[in-house]
Amino acid sequence: MSERPVQYFTKEYLAHCRAMTPDQIVGFLEDFRLMHAVRSGGRSRLISLKVPEPLLEAFKAKAQLTGVQYQTQIKRLMEAWLKR
Repeated sequence: MSERPVQYFTKEYLAHCRAMTPDQIVGFLEDFRLMHAVRSGGRSRLISLKVPEPLLEAFKAKAQLTGVQYQTQIKRLMEAWLKR
């Protein structure tokens, strides 16, 4: 039998959670659902996007410098924007 990790929460975090409004809780749960739908093998869709060539080339160059595929970086930016 494999052991499952145990997550511990600080008293401050639990107090913060208890102080959340129903709207904040619903927002948190929806953001969580959206993030995990993407990561849990949700289907991908091919899209077409017009981007100015200089912007795309600069984006690709910066992604390459950081060792990330540019399309992966676009997806990360989309996820980060949803989390805000």
